[in-house]
Amino acid sequence: MEEDKGLISPHLRPFFLVLGIFSLILGVVGAFLPIMPTTPFLLLSAFFLSKSSPKLHRWLLELPTFGPMIKDWEKNKAIRPKAKFWAILLLSLAIGYTVLFTDRAIWIKGIMLTVWISVSTFIYTRNSR
Repeated sequence: MEEDKGLISPHLRPFFLVLGIFSLILGVVGAFLPIMPTTPFLLLSAFFLSKSSPKLHRWLLELPTFGPMIKDWEKNKAIRPKAKFWAILLLSLAIGYTVLFTDRAIWIKGIMLTVWISVSTFIYTRNSR
C-alpha cells in the first residue's frame, strides 16, 4: 500500500482531525465576534486537516470566502494587502482602546503593546500576493 504523503501517523490522525474541526469552529465563530480572530484559526484548521483528512482539507480550500486566503498562505506564505490592512487596523483599534481607555495594570498594557507590535510587524512583513 502506498504511503500518503503529508499525512501523520495513523494513531495521531483522529487527534489532528479533532483539532482541525475545533479550529475551524473557532474560526467561524471569530467571523462573527469582533474580539476573536478568524484567520489564524482557519490557517490552523487547514494545517491540521491537511495532516489528517485530505478530503476535509480540500473542502476547506474550496470554500469561496476562505479558500483563496488559505491557498495564498499555504503556497506562498502570503497575505493579501486588503487583509493586511484590516487585520492591522482592527488589532490596533482593539489594543489601542484597551491601552488608552481602560484601567489595567501598566505591565498588562506593556504586554499588549508588545503583542500589537509583534503581530502587526509579522503581518506587515509577509509577502503580498
